Amino acid sequence: MEPKKTEKADLTNKSGLFFNIGLVVSLLIMVMAFEYSVRDNSADVDLAKNMNMVEEIMEVPPTDQPPPPPPKIQQPQIIEVPDEEDIKEEIKVEFDVEVTTDTKVEEITIAPVVEEKEDVDQIFLVVEESASPKGGMAAFYKFVSEKMKYPAQARRMGVEGKVFVEFVINRDGSITDVKAIKGIGAGCDEEAVRVVQSAPPWNPGKQRGKPVRQRYVVPIIFKLG
Repeated sequence: MEPKKTEKADLTNKSGLFFNIGLVVSLLIMVMAFEYSVRDNSADVDLAKNMNMVEEIMEVPPTDQPPPPPPKIQQPQIIEVPDEEDIKEEIKVEFDVEVTTDTKVEEITIAPVVEEKEDVDQIFLVVEESASPKGGMAAFYKFVSEKMKYPAQARRMGVEGKVFVEFVINRDGSITDVKAIKGIGAGCDEEAVRVVQSAPPWNPGKQRGKPVRQRYVVPIIFKLG
């Protein structure tokens, strides 16, 4: 009859526990081995980066360069010139016509320049110094307003507007050739012409500092009060 072991003394009951403990220990050892190798590699990489940065930061000390040599100045060379000699040249004049003792030379006379006479009757539209009424345009229109009489027909018909009167200012400032070039009718055109004809002389226009005849146009306004 075999002796029986107690349950506490029987190790086969704890074989599973020991197997699990050994498995856990072996896994921990493997993990520690992998972590150790990875850490070592990262340290090497960091060290290589630091070495590259150190190489980039290093400055190259400047080298002393000797100054450039001064430029060479060439002295001008003085060349002696021999005394000038009188050079005698024969001047030959060639004529297309054979000249003899019997040849007659005709005198050439230059005709004086004749200035063109200005046409005193020429009428200018634009001149250097335009004609103007004595006392200015304000004085001219004041004269027109005082002398103008509103036509009765235009007043009855209620006609209002502008009559454009054209005239010529002579060299002495007098006004001639007065006519209405654009009117409103009802007797207003004739009244505007009459008033302008009775206007006092103007200051004549000037071209090159001389008085000339100038054509002028003014508007005469008719308006019922």
